[in-house]
Amino acid sequence: MTGVSPLRPTDSELDILRIIWQNGPCSVRQVNDELNRRKRTGYTTTLKLMQIMHEKGFLIREEKGRMHVYTAAIRKEETQNILLDRIVEKAFGGSAMQLVMQALGSHRSTPEELEKLKELIRKLEEEGQ
Repeated sequence: MTGVSPLRPTDSELDILRIIWQNGPCSVRQVNDELNRRKRTGYTTTLKLMQIMHEKGFLIREEKGRMHVYTAAIRKEETQNILLDRIVEKAFGGSAMQLVMQALGSHRSTPEELEKLKELIRKLEEEGQ
């Protein structure tokens, strides 16, 4: 494993992880096809990136005949929490409230999202008592 933390993937690595988290185990071709729906990416570029991700410990590789199938070695929720903690610390001085206020003030929330937020606040208030 290189000096890069397994929970600090680059943007390109996160794109690949999202595809695998959403679809389950994938071949390089499957990942490349999905990446090409958003942005033109060469097969060899995707292959090399996935090989590097395997070396870093982000992906598990299984040989199936001549094809390699990759599975995420890091959990989506854990990765999101680490990245979110980093953003809160770096961009908002450790204040989760500032992050939430910025997010709610900058983006339109659906009534369903606002209701979920209210439920979360009620739950946190109950746990605090």
